[in-house]
Amino acid sequence: MTTPAATSARAHGRPDPSAAPLTLEEFGELTGAVLGNLEQVIDGKTEAATLALIVLIAEGHLLVEDVPGVGKTTLAKALATSVGCTVSRIQFTPDLLPSDVTGVSIYNQVDHAFEFKRGAVFANIVIADEINRASPKTQSALLECMEEGQVSIDGATHHLEPPFIVVATQNPIEMEGTYALPEAQRDRFMARISMGYPDAAAELSMLHHRETGSPLDRLVPVVDKPRLAAMIETARAIYVSRAVESYVVSIVQATRAHPEFRLGASPRGTLHLVRAAKVLAALNGREFVVPDDIDQLVVPILAHRIVATRRAAGEAGGGGLQAIAAALRGIVAATPVPLARSRTL
Repeated sequence: MTTPAATSARAHGRPDPSAAPLTLEEFGELTGAVLGNLEQVIDGKTEAATLALIVLIAEGHLLVEDVPGVGKTTLAKALATSVGCTVSRIQFTPDLLPSDVTGVSIYNQVDHAFEFKRGAVFANIVIADEINRASPKTQSALLECMEEGQVSIDGATHHLEPPFIVVATQNPIEMEGTYALPEAQRDRFMARISMGYPDAAAELSMLHHRETGSPLDRLVPVVDKPRLAAMIETARAIYVSRAVESYVVSIVQATRAHPEFRLGASPRGTLHLVRAAKVLAALNGREFVVPDDIDQLVVPILAHRIVATRRAAGEAGGGGLQAIAAALRGIVAATPVPLARSRTL
């Protein structure tokens, strides 16, 4: 039976107190099952699959960016299929309207009152396919949804049922017919990953596996919503010491003073980095976060939030992402690491 406290918590995006944490062994079994599903359809992309799973459990949003045809939408659909939650897909196009995303109030002539018709965003997992092909106005329809877990229409607030995650795909900004995501939109994504081209062995394996059909058609959910809630609570319970928190803050603050950055990482980036590190620690079978967890996640969690100077962006190309990633690795290397790597930190 759902308690009033649980209902209130879900309505405001807080943890569900009725979801008990799992043991790390149970957590590992469930995450292994999801990763197994993802690797059935994404050959040779274990790192991308793991990051997608981390974002899901950390209750973040995922941005998958790369050239057409490398499996961006396939990864998003495989993640959604692996979890027994409600899923919707929005194909972003130049003529897509904000009301198509969030919903609209329609006058009911029978009842003589306006009735709210929910948009596609009312689902646990929303696949925003090719998000940067829609106008900035339509892209902005997701801002409130992604940050506050709610939609405000005609003075009324409609809460989105957690877990709520947006998995967005986009083509590089150099591709025709695209609009660059605004900084406020990018900052709401917990992580950005790039699929990249598969190596020769993975591409040969792909040809073999898809001779008789798409692997997506054979996937079945391996985690239901209550188990996903328990996985989320397990990750939330992972311990982060004061020393590791100070280490994270030092890295983030260094991005705001770096000569190659016009805009450093936001405080939201700090929170996202710690939340993702908790999940990574749990995936590694630990009850506490160590600096190595932070180091592994700095680039995918922070790089897309940072704006390079025009000189750095011009030298590196691609909006300066390569320069930003290199500079972030330099910041990590120059930041003093807490000496002890245990729960006593």
